[in-house]
Amino acid sequence: MSGVPQGIDPGRVTAWLAERVPGLKPPLDIELITGGHSNLTFRITDRTGARWVLRRPPTGHVLASAHDVGREHRIISALAGTPVPVPPAVGYCDDEAVIGAPFYVMKWVEGRIVFGYADGLAVEPALRPVMTASLVDTLAELHALDPTAVGLGDLGRTEDYCARQLRRWKRQIDEGSDRDIPLLHELHRRLSAGLPPQQGAGIVHGDYRMDNCMMGHDGSVAAVLDWELCTLGDVLADLAGMVMWWGDDTAAIGRLADVPTRAEGFGTSAEMVARYASRSPRDLSNLAWYVAFQHWRLACISEGVRVRYAVGAMGGQSGADNAAAIAGIDHILQRATQILDEA
Repeated sequence: MSGVPQGIDPGRVTAWLAERVPGLKPPLDIELITGGHSNLTFRITDRTGARWVLRRPPTGHVLASAHDVGREHRIISALAGTPVPVPPAVGYCDDEAVIGAPFYVMKWVEGRIVFGYADGLAVEPALRPVMTASLVDTLAELHALDPTAVGLGDLGRTEDYCARQLRRWKRQIDEGSDRDIPLLHELHRRLSAGLPPQQGAGIVHGDYRMDNCMMGHDGSVAAVLDWELCTLGDVLADLAGMVMWWGDDTAAIGRLADVPTRAEGFGTSAEMVARYASRSPRDLSNLAWYVAFQHWRLACISEGVRVRYAVGAMGGQSGADNAAAIAGIDHILQRATQILDEA
């Protein structure tokens, strides 16, 4: 067995997995593949080369509601057998004596993560439109599902999704930001005043974009990943998030500037939206509001992260980095303003 990352007890994981995977061949190689401040993701490989994925909360201070791996396991289990591809679930463990936290295991899905612009360029040109089509069609399939029919009818409140999001993130800024951000507050006022009526309720992934999917080698979505923010509500927020991450803002700073769909061949965001519209009965005439809302929400989330770094709660950050973070957040707010002004 190779070096064991923090947050895993190899012997106990092996025993737990052996009870659920016939033919498991220890010893297991366990490797951290996604860390940071999201749920931790480990790749498990037995000596035959068979692979699985284990997800658990971070090892430091966490908010239970933000790192509920049991909820993630429930969602992918419920979506199994639907037109939305998800990794097959192996099992969930709520006994913290095993590794010190709840966790779940799912089967490994073959494919590739297309994360940034360089990854987009590395995709074969013929597969780029295939990826876009599959990405959009999978989202439309998710939004077409009846939550109750798949056992997720009680996953969350269904009504007033965007209004609740506006209140939640505004409260975080009011309570946690260390600076005055008048544009953020002005955008909150404008977004609240122009809130479109919600068209029914569906399953909202919460962070749907290409790099949160495992893309198959044929260009199709092999599995939708990262269900941490999934809830019920206004599904157009998902579509607007896709638009935000598509790369339309040529002046974007930081992560929004490094997206795979900027590479030629993935198509424009307008073409992507048109494909969704052909597969969904929902009225998209207010989509610009949702796109501005997603920018505002991202700015709020980013401001919270910036403040935690600035006060040393996440390992410290230099003044230059703090200034760059402020510039990026302010640009996102300016972009949201532009989108509303042009709507």
